[in-house]
Amino acid sequence: MGGYTYIMTNKGFGVLYIGVTSDIARIQAHREGRGSAFARKWGCTRLVYIEHHDRIEDAIVREKRLKDWNRIWKCRLIAEANPNWDDLWESINR
Repeated sequence: MGGYTYIMTNKGFGVLYIGVTSDIARIQAHREGRGSAFARKWGCTRLVYIEHHDRIEDAIVREKRLKDWNRIWKCRLIAEANPNWDDLWESINR
C-alpha cells in the first residue's frame, strides 16, 4: 500500500505541519479542522507540499526525516516545488 508525506501551513512561510497518510482524504480532514490537534490549533489548512511513495513505510521514514530538518531547509523544499506556496489541494483532488 502506498502513502503520502505532506506539508500544510496556515499561510505563506507560516506554521508548518508535516504529516503522513495512506488515505489522501486525511488532508481534507485537516482542511476542515478535523485533522491533528496541532494543525487545528494553528489553522494549517493549506497543502503546500506533497510526495507520493509506493510504500507507506517509505512515507513514514520520509516524514520522520523531514521533521528533523531545520525550518530553513523545509521552507526551501516547499519553495523549490511550489514557489508561490499555493494551496495544492485542488490540483491533486480531481
